[in-house]
Amino acid sequence: MAREIDEAWIDEAIDRYRRLDQMRAQFDSAVAEHVVSVHSPDDSIEVLVTAAGEITDVRIRGTLHHRTAAELAREVQAVVVSATEAARWAREKLHDEVFGSFRAIEEG
Repeated sequence: MAREIDEAWIDEAIDRYRRLDQMRAQFDSAVAEHVVSVHSPDDSIEVLVTAAGEITDVRIRGTLHHRTAAELAREVQAVVVSATEAARWAREKLHDEVFGSFRAIEEG
């Protein structure tokens, strides 16, 4: 029994794969370029983090001589946790922006 090949379906599948591949590249680029700024609870430390989770800069505001190493460590730990959460949030938003139209096409 010979199978009938639906060339239109194959062409559509190839087009969808190419579009998905383009959107994935767009997403990867956006995630690497999008930077979020977060601050420690006492606002003495600022961390810049990409949506990919790469910390690109750490800025200390004010002087450090009035605090103990343990206090500074707590602030650093808190801002790094915030940076991780901010990167995840930014990735999710970018994912929705980039792939939202693709899901809409599938539903249509």
